[in-house]
Parts: sequence; structure tokens; C-alpha cells
Amino acid sequence: MNPVIEETVALSAASVPETRHTRARPRAKPVVTSHFDLVRQAVSAMRHDLRRTLLTMAGMAWGIATVVLLLAYGNGFGQAITNIFQSFGATAVGIFPGRTSLQAGGNKAGVLVHFTNDDLDLLRNNVPLCRNTSRMVEKDSTVQNNNRSFTFPAMGLDPAIQDIWNLDVAEGRFLNDADNAQHGLYAVLGSEARDRLFSGMDAVGETIRVAGVTFQVVGVLKPRMQEGDSDDNRVIYIPFNSIDVVRDNHYLDGIWLDSAGLDHEKMTKSIKESLAAAHNFKPDDARAVFVFDAQKQLSQFGIMSAMLKILLGVIGTVTLSIGGIGLMNIMLVSVTQRTREIGVEKALGARRRDILFQFLSEAMVITAIGGLLGIVLSYIVSLSVGRLTLYSAMAKHAEAGDIRLVVSPMILLIATSILAVVGVISGMVPAMRAAHLDPIEALRYE
Repeated sequence: MNPVIEETVALSAASVPETRHTRARPRAKPVVTSHFDLVRQAVSAMRHDLRRTLLTMAGMAWGIATVVLLLAYGNGFGQAITNIFQSFGATAVGIFPGRTSLQAGGNKAGVLVHFTNDDLDLLRNNVPLCRNTSRMVEKDSTVQNNNRSFTFPAMGLDPAIQDIWNLDVAEGRFLNDADNAQHGLYAVLGSEARDRLFSGMDAVGETIRVAGVTFQVVGVLKPRMQEGDSDDNRVIYIPFNSIDVVRDNHYLDGIWLDSAGLDHEKMTKSIKESLAAAHNFKPDDARAVFVFDAQKQLSQFGIMSAMLKILLGVIGTVTLSIGGIGLMNIMLVSVTQRTREIGVEKALGARRRDILFQFLSEAMVITAIGGLLGIVLSYIVSLSVGRLTLYSAMAKHAEAGDIRLVVSPMILLIATSILAVVGVISGMVPAMRAAHLDPIEALRYE
């Protein structure tokens, strides 16, 4: 409203004496303001002090960008953990024999537990929803190619281990059931074993000697995540039925299966009870049999990731609240500076809710524009940062285990909800103060 008109209306309202006729005059009917008019008024009011408005928007933008980036970091951390487990087989379950620590029946403690092929059949029949199983025996062996000789672990495994361990073939193929059934002397090399034995040359179709026995190379695996000097990429994979030319495979070093869709606690209990009955040890003997459940560990890391996301979300919300305090402050200043305007509007028939929505809409417009700028800023930062080092600092070929700031739609929904709550709270206090101003006192305000 024009200041001259404001002053004239205000003085006129103040100078007219109250009489019986003026008291009986009906109050002017308030004009219904559309949403477009509210936004237009809010933009006009913001342009009155543009510098202050821009600084407030910058504070809100920084706050919402912080929320989005922190949530994206927590989401990226959880995805990195999932990628690490998937690279080794996220549903893999390993069962390994140990030594009894409790007396059972007539057996003393300290008896070695030996797995055989019968135990594999036992687990297939007693573990529900188990899709893949594999026997495993392992021996460090001398592996030769011409004049190159190294000591690598040679593993005898069933072909199902490819699905259990999530092994990706780079060249050739993996072992199959025919290789196992025919006791074929075939081998699949880990990526580092191929590099050392063949020095970058093609390995598929060539032959190597494992403990003096000739095997034909049928495939090479893609590099796997490998911590420090571990031998994950130096393994020589051999059909289980063919490993007997390297070492005796009557007793198993372990049994692997997958656990998709299984209840972890029930599965572990079922495994231990079945093996305890077969080998005469107590099911609660923790040292008789060891069960490694990758999916159970992944779920535990998932809880840690969820707690981290909550913590980062709280930190981001606190940062955004600081911007909300700044918004509340400038809105309170705006209410003080526009006290006479509020008085004139009330004198002309404006209701409390009209004043409330007027100032609340101004706060929400500032919040919305600042939020949009903050989201754009978060996208720019996430694209600029790229990959943050996590697991690759400890392992080779572990880029998939690093953190990537991916701004997902769910993160935007959560951040926008937090922004809306902060904006409403920050704008409601000044708007209520403006709505409850006494019109007479407001018109007399200097």
C-alpha cells in the first residue's frame, strides 16, 4: 500500500469521533484473497528489502543442502557395505568343522569333527529353501606354467560355488557339472594367478601343473575385492571330484550353501542340530561347528547404517533449523516495520487469518525458493565429489565398496518434509504475532 494513502487512512480513522451512527455502521466485508495474490504480495514484500531476503534464502539453501548431502552420504555408506558383501556372496553360508568343547554321551571334549559327503546330503534335506550347495577342500600347492612357479591355494569345489560366492567370469567359462562328473582335469584361475602365471597373455586353453598334475585352463575370473596380501585373486578353482589328485578329499574342509529367504537364527539352529545328531556332540557346543552367515552380518551392518542415517539426519535438521531461526528473525523484523500497514489492513476489514496467511505465505515463499536452490546445490556437490574413498583404501579392486553421494527421490522427499516443517514453524510465530496486533495500537505505531 502507498505510504501516503496509509497515512491518510490512518489519520482519518484516528480523527473520526465515535458516535451512535458510527457504532451502528456495519463492518466492511473482507475481501477473499486468492493463493496467487498471497504469493504476489509475498514477492512484493521480499523485494522491499532484497538483500536481507537473499541472505535468508542463502541460509535456508545451505541448510537443506546439508540435509540432502548428509542423507546421501548415509545412503551411500549403506550401499557401499551392501556392495562389499555382494562381491563375496551376500547370501553365502559357510559351515566349518571344529573340535568339541563339551562332553556328549560317551565322548569326551576335544574330539575333532570331520565332514563327509554324507553331511552335505544331510544339510540338503534339513535346511529348507537351500538352492545351492558346494563341498570345499583346499590345499596350498605349487602351480607351474613353463618356467614360472608359484604357491597358490588350490580349491576343490562344486560348480554351484559360482552362484554362492558371486564369481564373475572374465574369460572362458566356469566349472560345470560335466567337469565334476567326469573327474575332468580343468581349472579356473583367479585374476592375479593368471597375471603371474601368464604375464598378461591369454590363459584359456593353455595348461598348468598343480602339484605336478596337468590341468587345462577353461576360464579366468574377474578381479575380486582383496584386502592387503590376501589370496582371493590367486585361487586355482578345480572340480571337487578332481581335487583328489592333489589331496585326499574324503574329509571336507567346509560346506557352503546360500541362505536366500531363510530365517538366520532358525537356519543356524537347524544346521547345528542336524550335524550334532550325526556326529554325536551337543547342539549348543559353540566350538564343534562354526557357521558363517554373510546375510546375517549384512543385516547387522544394515542396522548400523540406519542408525548412521538417523544421526546424520538429526545433524542436518539442526543445521537447517539455524536457517529457520534466521527466517523467523527477519519475519519478526518485518512485522515490526509493517505494524502501521497491518493496522490499516485490519481497519479496512482484514481478518486475523488474512494477516496470518499473508505473513506465513511470505515465509513459505522464502523457504521454497531457498529449498529449491539448496537442492540444486546438493546435486552440484554430489556430482562434483564423485566417489569418496572407503573400502578401496584397505582393499584392491574395491571401488564398488566406496561411497557415492546419490541423491535419491526418497532423500528428496525426507529433506523436503523437514524443510516444510522448519519453514512453517519459523513463519508461524511472526505471522501469529502480526495477526494478533491490536488495530488501534498498530495505527498509532510510529
